[in-house]
Amino acid sequence: MTKRAILLANLGSPDNCDVTSVRRYLNQFLMDPYVIQLPWFFRRLIVSLFVLPTRPKASAHAYQSVWMTEGSPLIVLSQQLRDALQARLDIPVAMAMRYGNPSIESQILKLVNDDQADEIVFMPMYPHYADSTITTSVEQAKKVLKKHNLAVKLTVVEPFYNKPDYIKALVESAKPYLEQDYDHLVFSYHGLPESHITKLDSSGAHCLKKQDCCQLPHPAHKTCYRHQVMATTRAFTQQAGLNPSQFSVAFQSRLGRAKWLGPNTEDRLKELAQSGAKKVLVICPAFVTDCLETLEEIAIRGQEVFSEAGGETLTLIPCLNDHPAWVDVLADWCQTKTRTL
Repeated sequence: MTKRAILLANLGSPDNCDVTSVRRYLNQFLMDPYVIQLPWFFRRLIVSLFVLPTRPKASAHAYQSVWMTEGSPLIVLSQQLRDALQARLDIPVAMAMRYGNPSIESQILKLVNDDQADEIVFMPMYPHYADSTITTSVEQAKKVLKKHNLAVKLTVVEPFYNKPDYIKALVESAKPYLEQDYDHLVFSYHGLPESHITKLDSSGAHCLKKQDCCQLPHPAHKTCYRHQVMATTRAFTQQAGLNPSQFSVAFQSRLGRAKWLGPNTEDRLKELAQSGAKKVLVICPAFVTDCLETLEEIAIRGQEVFSEAGGETLTLIPCLNDHPAWVDVLADWCQTKTRTL
C-alpha cells in the first residue's frame, strides 16, 4: 500500500538577519539559472560585481526590521501553516525552502527515511506559474530523488491561481479589511522580467505582443505569470463585489536593469496619493505566506512612499498564512483522490 507524505515548498530565507547570512542566501538564490536567466559566466559576473558587494547590507537591514523572536517571518509562519495542516491530516507533512533551510533535500530524505514515504505530494506554495518559483522547486525535488536514487513517486500540485476554493479562502481572509473604510485596493504581485514571460510563449507572437493578450484565449496562458495574476485579480474582485474603480494591479520587487512587468507598485502608490487617496489597502496574492516582500517592502517602505506623496494610511492585508479557510483548502487538496489540481 502506498504511503503518501505532503511536502510544502516555499522560496526561502537567510538563516539569520546578519550581513553574512544574507549574502550567503542571496548568492544561492541569484545564482539559480531559473532566477537570472543568463549563462553561468554572466550570472556570476552580475551577482559578484553588482549585487553581493552592496545589497546584502541593505537587505540585512530590511530583514532586521521584520525579524521575529523565533526567526525569519517566512520560516516561522510557514512552520505554523505546516503544524496547522498536520493537525488535520493523518499522513506526514513537511515544509521546505528552495533556498536556505530547511532544504528540499533534507525534507525529502526525512520523509523517505524517517516516515517511510513512497509517494510525495509536492505542493509549491506559489499560486502562479513562473520558472523562478515553480520550475526551479520541482526540478530541485527531482534532482534530489535522482541524486539519492530514491524510488519515490513525486506528484506535483499545479498552480492554483484560479481555483474556486483558493479564491474563496483569499476573499475570506481579506474580508475584515475590505469591510473597513478605504479609498483604493492595490493588488501588488511580485514582479518578473518581461523576458521570463515571452520566453515561455512558444508561439512568440502572443504574450506581451498583442493588446489585451491576457484576456485572449491562448495555450501560453498555462505558463504565463501575467495572465494568471490577472485571472486571480478578476476572480477575487468578482467574488468580493468590487468595481474596476476600486482596485488596480501593480508589481513589486524589481532587480536589475531589465524591463520588468509594470506598473511598479511604488509608482502606483505615489499616483494614488497624488490623486487624493488617503487610505489604501494592499494585498499581495503572489505570496501565500508573509515575508520580507510583504512585511518590509509593502507595510514599511510602501507606507513611507505613500505618506511622502501625500497619502495617510497604507494597510497591508496579511497573506493567507495559517488562516483556517486556507488550511481547510490545503487539507482538502491533500486528501483528494487525484491529488493534482
